[in-house]
Amino acid sequence: MITAPAYTPNATAIKAKLFRGFSDLSRLLILEALRDGPLTVGTIVEKTGLTRTNVSNHLRCLSDCDLVISASQGRYTFYRLSDPRVATLLGLADQLLADVARGVYECTRYGEKEEK
Repeated sequence: MITAPAYTPNATAIKAKLFRGFSDLSRLLILEALRDGPLTVGTIVEKTGLTRTNVSNHLRCLSDCDLVISASQGRYTFYRLSDPRVATLLGLADQLLADVARGVYECTRYGEKEEK
């Protein structure tokens, strides 16, 4: 595991990369579904409304980033959050949004390219 002191450019860049993983709607739907516990691809498809191919591709990405792990049980592979802090982070986002949702929703700056 790579660790870096907080507030260094490298640590901040890694943190930005982590949050990019959470910023994709499909990946976030999958992570939210997995908050309730381990699920198969089929169950994730049912819960999220995403296609099986989309779910599989995003699970691979989330696994590569160590946010999700899998375990085979008989004919099935179950996916789960790799660390309870992922669920905690999602819960903290819910709490923060309870106070700032309107501002985030109305924000016109997100999605625009930043000027340098």
